[in-house]
Amino acid sequence: MSDPRARISSVRVAVVPGPGRSGLLCQLREDGSPTEDPVEVADLVAAIREREGPTGGPPQPRWVWPSAAGLYPALLRAGVRVARCHDVALADALLSGRDAALAETNGARTPVDVAALTWDDDAAEVGGGLLTHQQPLFDPVLAGAPERPDPRDTMNALIDVHADQLGRIGSDEHPGRFSLLVAAESAGALVAAEMSLAGVPWRADVHDALLTDLLGPRPALPGQRPARLADLAAQFAAAFGGTGGPGGPSGGQHARTGKPVNPDSPAQVLQAFAAAGIRLPSTRFAVLRNVDHPAVGPLLEYKELARLHSAFGWTWLDTWVQGNRFRPEYVVGGVVSGRWASRGGGALQIPRLLRRAVVADPGWVLVVADAAQLEPRVLAALAGDRAFAAAAAAGDLYSELATAFGGERRKAKVAMLSAMYGGAGGEAGQLLAVLRQRFPAASGYVEAAARAGEEGRVVRSVLGRTCPPPSANWRSLTEEAADPDGERDPNAGRASRARGRFTRNFVVQSSAADWALVMLVSLRAALTKIATHGESPRVLPSAKPGTPARRQQPELVFFQHDEVIVHCRREQADAVVAAVSQAAAGASRLVFGPTRVVFPLNTSVVDCYADAK
Repeated sequence: MSDPRARISSVRVAVVPGPGRSGLLCQLREDGSPTEDPVEVADLVAAIREREGPTGGPPQPRWVWPSAAGLYPALLRAGVRVARCHDVALADALLSGRDAALAETNGARTPVDVAALTWDDDAAEVGGGLLTHQQPLFDPVLAGAPERPDPRDTMNALIDVHADQLGRIGSDEHPGRFSLLVAAESAGALVAAEMSLAGVPWRADVHDALLTDLLGPRPALPGQRPARLADLAAQFAAAFGGTGGPGGPSGGQHARTGKPVNPDSPAQVLQAFAAAGIRLPSTRFAVLRNVDHPAVGPLLEYKELARLHSAFGWTWLDTWVQGNRFRPEYVVGGVVSGRWASRGGGALQIPRLLRRAVVADPGWVLVVADAAQLEPRVLAALAGDRAFAAAAAAGDLYSELATAFGGERRKAKVAMLSAMYGGAGGEAGQLLAVLRQRFPAASGYVEAAARAGEEGRVVRSVLGRTCPPPSANWRSLTEEAADPDGERDPNAGRASRARGRFTRNFVVQSSAADWALVMLVSLRAALTKIATHGESPRVLPSAKPGTPARRQQPELVFFQHDEVIVHCRREQADAVVAAVSQAAAGASRLVFGPTRVVFPLNTSVVDCYADAK
């Protein structure tokens, strides 16, 4: 007799928490319609655990919920991981973006306003999952509902919205691609929650030593400058003939005016230089580095170290690193191009210097992989340019392209970046002309996207993520005057070209984000299949009391645009490297179909992030 769970393994299951630990589950067909009435369960976490089944068994259900960011962390804390989900909030964002242009032109339906349903961290019990509603699921659907809506009403709303989304996905111009995008975006939300739980291995003692070496000992008082910053502030003031203060915020006195010159104040810095006979448009690095004045050196060093102290100093260390783990909160699709963002902590902007603090646990290693020259290769795959694709099959794309520019790799890089980002002046324009002649299909692809933007149209990524439509102000500025004798706003051309540069880059960067996302979620699935030979369970560092021990499987701990980090046992490293390579190849097939373009990965197995190539 066949396993009864196998018969329902491909179905979708809608999830709604109820009072206490209870909840509702409703099995759905592939079109989103319910197969039966919702079933009430006394322990929702246990019910999800049972239905999910063991990794490697029959395919697990696809869980349908309002937001993985709101629901999944509590499941993880209870030791429950799921393989697949449909994130209604993320799907709604993709569909709303796609439909925005249509709604603007013919008054199409306004997408349902999806509000998050979360599990209260303070009320959640690790072992059972005490679940509480924080706000209604769908405000328009449940308008006027009591403070805590009936779970069955919430379930009905969830089922309706989900079924509507499936219909809208199926009506896409390329439903297969768009369905892949929605599935990958939803799976990305699972990865984001899992990475936040696992955390980036972070040695607080190494971080503190790095700061001390650069800035001096940690100041005793809040707001006090570290010794090195105080010294540079004094040098800056002295360069104008002033005297340095004791390390307070003033940074010395201006010799002529007697007023304090604060290197943190752009206005005061500009005034100090002006008093010295040097008028500057700004205090940006590109401006200051060309100024011949003894104050420039200490000021530039001060600005660099002050930025580090502000963004990743001791306050950051106290706030974000607990138990030698940095746990940022990732925002899936937080950028219009589909790239991720982070909410606090600056996870996607870790300075190279501080990578010394990212150190694997004893007996573990970091597998760091980043895609080489991803965006130019994506353009080659998008355009189907045979000559460009042949060049992209090489290890160093720019070196291969250099043959079109007299063998100069630098010129090849300038030309390619100009094609993708819209530079056309000076040398860039000349090099771009060579690129157009040598690779007409690739050049034509991005130029068509630029024309669409200049004309106020929208463009889409390879899987269907849609760029924002132009604003009403943009349309008002760029539209032709009703009076044929009237003059067009002189800023209209500048605005059109700016939007053209945006859409030119969007088609490439967003398609690169598609590839990176599919690679990431494919890697997540592959890592669950790597065997863990008889190891004992491992409790996460700084885990709450009662948190179940985790098996010592490889875990994704970091993702940034085109780079991933996997934390794994040393003996698993070879298997992880192979999984990364297979995930990249699989993503290329899924996203671009048959293509001659190769997407190579630079992969390193290291104990410290800073040692990765």
